[in-house]
Amino acid sequence: MEHFALVDAETLGRVFSRVNPTTCLLDPIPTSLLKQFYAFFEFELLNILNCSLQTGVFPAAFKTAVVKPLLKKSNLDPDIFANYRPVSNLPFLSKILEKLVFIQLNVFLNTNNILEQCQSGFRMNHSTETALVKIVNDLRCNMDSQKLSVLVLLDLSAAFDTVDHHILLNRLRHLVGLSGTVLNWFYSYLTDRHFLVSMDTCSSGTHELKYGVPQGSILGPILFNLYMLPLGDVIRRHGINFHSYADDTQLYIAVSPDDMGPIDSLLNCILDIESWMAVNFLQLNQDKTEVLIIGPEGKREKLLPKLNAFKHSQCIKNLGVLFDSELDFIPHIRNSTKIGFYHLKNIARVRPFLSLASTEVLMHAFISSRLDYCNALLSGLPKKSISQLQLLQNSAARVLTKTRKRAHITPVLESLHWLPVRFRIDFKVLLLVFKCLNGLGPSYLSDLLLPYRPSRTLRSSGT
Repeated sequence: MEHFALVDAETLGRVFSRVNPTTCLLDPIPTSLLKQFYAFFEFELLNILNCSLQTGVFPAAFKTAVVKPLLKKSNLDPDIFANYRPVSNLPFLSKILEKLVFIQLNVFLNTNNILEQCQSGFRMNHSTETALVKIVNDLRCNMDSQKLSVLVLLDLSAAFDTVDHHILLNRLRHLVGLSGTVLNWFYSYLTDRHFLVSMDTCSSGTHELKYGVPQGSILGPILFNLYMLPLGDVIRRHGINFHSYADDTQLYIAVSPDDMGPIDSLLNCILDIESWMAVNFLQLNQDKTEVLIIGPEGKREKLLPKLNAFKHSQCIKNLGVLFDSELDFIPHIRNSTKIGFYHLKNIARVRPFLSLASTEVLMHAFISSRLDYCNALLSGLPKKSISQLQLLQNSAARVLTKTRKRAHITPVLESLHWLPVRFRIDFKVLLLVFKCLNGLGPSYLSDLLLPYRPSRTLRSSGT
């Protein structure tokens, strides 16, 4: 990829309308006002952005970020710097330019199949749910084969902030295949960046950013994925299964209690990953790296001595889902129900002051979203296991419609067009299958689907 295609007014208008209208301290006018009078500036904006694409120069005015420190949780001590999360804001027009480049880069990467297949972060048709469905499918296949599974969650320290620009540009040139104006544009984009810290009405001086992909940017996540490209080959050399979501990488293996060979391969793989990360200015946080052994309790204990170097748990949080040693997701269901009822209690307190429509918005935001998040993983569980989730949905429907406790709930759910929980799970699985069959799902799930071929020809064959 040597040159960018110049952008027309229609493409710019479409991107302009879709990018979030956030306003940065460095923006000369509020973004809402700019959007309102977009038609008056369209030609000038198009000229500025196309000049950048044509010359391979990212405007210097777009390279400064305003960092606002926000407390991670409201109950934390504000005098301790570690309790703050730095939130980076960039000028609005820089995001428009980045989006135009992202669209063309993404087409190039997908056409040439450059991205890591087992990387689900920041990619269209990929999500935490598709990643976890693949992993859980593999773990359940291990259980069907009477084998234990060892799942290792690797933790990186400030991964996005330590990316080395020289290494990243080498990756873009040699692994991705960027050259000419396109490579010059990315060199201009990454170099001479600055930031200032703003808090209330006070601002710091401007400081140079020598490392890391720009926080709050549109291109930052995909550039990080490209920076991590060689990691997949490092892991494959040891024959270890893995999956990544941005900087979260998990390794998993199948182990027979009488064969410890895979454990040795796993430990050697982790040592190689540490070495690779050290060379690439990334740090593996061994204190936060967690291990989960999945299988019958009696067999699990035989593997513990081999994995003493890592933090071992009976239950670990994996991309927002609690995984347990039995893989029955009971802890996850309990946790989701507990948090759901906490929110429902708060909604019930203000229900008398809200309209039906406003309350339904709250229900979907705090209750339905929790019931639906990664619920494909619950497929095949007994009804008893998901009964608590159904109880939460029933309670939400009663609060929303002001229905008495003793009234039958099925007509209420029907009137709201709410599918019961077990049907929501089936629907999610069917939706994933439909997407995979129609080119809207990740390849690692599409490859798992096998068309049914009846042993003898029937009139219904092919349906």
